[in-house]
Amino acid sequence: MLISLSFSGFAQEKLSLQEAISIALQHNYDIKISKNQIDIAKNNTNIGNAGMLPSITGNYTNGGSIQNTRQSPVTGPDRVITGAKSTNNSYGAELNWTIFDGFRMFANYDRLKELQKQGELNSRLTILTTVADVIAAYYDIVRQQQLVKAADSAMDVSILRTNIAKTKLQLGRGSKLDVLTAQVDYNTDTSNYLQTKNALQIAKVRLNQLMVRDIGTTFSVADSIDVDKGILFSKMAEMAEKQNPDVQNAFINQRIASLNLKSIRGARYPAVSLNSGYSRANSTSPTGFNQKFAANGFTYGVTASINLFNGFLQRQQERNAKIEIDNSILNLNKTRLDVNAQLLAAYENYSTYLDLIRLEQRNVDIAKQNLDITLAKYRLGSIAPLELREAQRNAIDAQNRFIEMQYQAKIAENTLKTISGSVDLLN
Repeated sequence: MLISLSFSGFAQEKLSLQEAISIALQHNYDIKISKNQIDIAKNNTNIGNAGMLPSITGNYTNGGSIQNTRQSPVTGPDRVITGAKSTNNSYGAELNWTIFDGFRMFANYDRLKELQKQGELNSRLTILTTVADVIAAYYDIVRQQQLVKAADSAMDVSILRTNIAKTKLQLGRGSKLDVLTAQVDYNTDTSNYLQTKNALQIAKVRLNQLMVRDIGTTFSVADSIDVDKGILFSKMAEMAEKQNPDVQNAFINQRIASLNLKSIRGARYPAVSLNSGYSRANSTSPTGFNQKFAANGFTYGVTASINLFNGFLQRQQERNAKIEIDNSILNLNKTRLDVNAQLLAAYENYSTYLDLIRLEQRNVDIAKQNLDITLAKYRLGSIAPLELREAQRNAIDAQNRFIEMQYQAKIAENTLKTISGSVDLLN
């Protein structure tokens, strides 16, 4: 038929799921942003940021003044100076190095390493989510592609029915009403075909968007939806405990809370710092005892301090930090429960859809046989057009349900693997 030929007549790129995932991994914006976040976390993870290295500050000053002065000594006349110009300049460098702060610097460094792990984990979560979205979008196209073929087949039956009705009318064995009814049904099937075809094009736009390429790029995909029918819940649950990003994130937050308490407790210890510096200074003062002054040299010392009392703030901060640890443990347990609940719900859907696939496959076979028999009887004129239309509807509905169950089973499989952190990035 003309519409079908116009749809399939263009040469299109055959895109495999592996290629779609590979393109998305290279170009997807969310993945690129997450990788940049990892780089920031790596840059922040260093001993200097944790406070382990000394700080060196250079300084330079230059200034002066112009004054009118009158000096009255005990003996002798007053000394009057107009426009006395004084100058001073100095420069040097100062070093300060905290060599002990109650182990807080070590806790801070460990915390930075945990934050880096968290950044890497969040990036992995972004990758898993993106790949899962690509898989869902890819198989949505496969589904819509199959629905288009089913709608096209329905139109073929309607065309055949219309031709038979017209032939019968010409032979005087039919009625104008049968011809008009057949044409109305054909128009209905055509409308459904066009809407399904539109849904297919929109699904392709979505996948192009995920792959970050020209959203108008045309392509074709696989012809079938292959569902992994051997997934075991026990294996998925075991993998989720070890690999689920949310669970791993909760573990890291628990460690960060413990390190935060360690850092706060460090304030109970004395802080010891080394300091040193070099300076050089020059000044002139016509009105001073020494009209010129110059000095240079080194300074050094050790500074120690300890918090003796700060209004019970230390105790308050430690109590709050312990509560944060309790919250992190509660959050970890809650996250485990949520993940297990999501996993079980997804597995129940997966198992149910596998059963429905088998059921709908049988329905498709039965409905096809029924349509073939009904169509043969309609040719012979032994049944009414409405009976043929009903058989046609049953065949279309059975085929559409079968396609939908395959797609939903694949989505449930995809959800299971995403929750368990076992999505094959190369698929």
